[in-house]
Amino acid sequence: MRIVVAEDLYLLRDGMVRLIEACGHEVVATAATGPETLAALLTWRPDVAIVDVRMPPTQSDEGLRAALAARREMPGLPVLILSQYVEQLYARELLADGAGGIGYFLKESVFDADQFIDALERVASGGTAMDPAVITKLLSSGSSNRRLERLTEREHSVLSLMAEGLSNQAIAQRLFLSESAISKYTTSIFGKLGITDDDNHNRRVRAVLTYLNKP
Repeated sequence: MRIVVAEDLYLLRDGMVRLIEACGHEVVATAATGPETLAALLTWRPDVAIVDVRMPPTQSDEGLRAALAARREMPGLPVLILSQYVEQLYARELLADGAGGIGYFLKESVFDADQFIDALERVASGGTAMDPAVITKLLSSGSSNRRLERLTEREHSVLSLMAEGLSNQAIAQRLFLSESAISKYTTSIFGKLGITDDDNHNRRVRAVLTYLNKP
């Protein structure tokens, strides 16, 4: 994969570059500010980008804004966002277009190399990868959603793992069930949430949005 790494902390940026290259992928560019990030994304059009939320010059949300701007120019550009803390609005805003290819991880999760690379590859393939800590925070503050009340306890478990970005096979392994059983659960979940199969939206992403109680 061709990857852009946007992170203003040199040690973390250098560590990610070394990890990515050790796993056989190519870092085509790095960036340390919001404007540099947008320029790198538009110039290199990578297979996936890793972008820190808070970057210079103001250390607010320059990284996130650069990622969103790039996705407007290149719809579906895969982006894995890193944040020091759970930023509830940012996670929902990233998922809002329903296009997939989005991840949201806390920086501390980068130190789990296998988990980080797995998430990066899932995002690059158009899936989602949400840090479990992010999901927990979003759910604890979300408003109620009547459609979710229709789900069984098992369906909630399946949807929670789906929100992390796991495939049906991975969910089956986690819950000690067959892959065919998970397929039936996901079909039931989509039906109960009123999510139909169409060409414009990724059903799994839409289900995750519902699960995260997006207003």
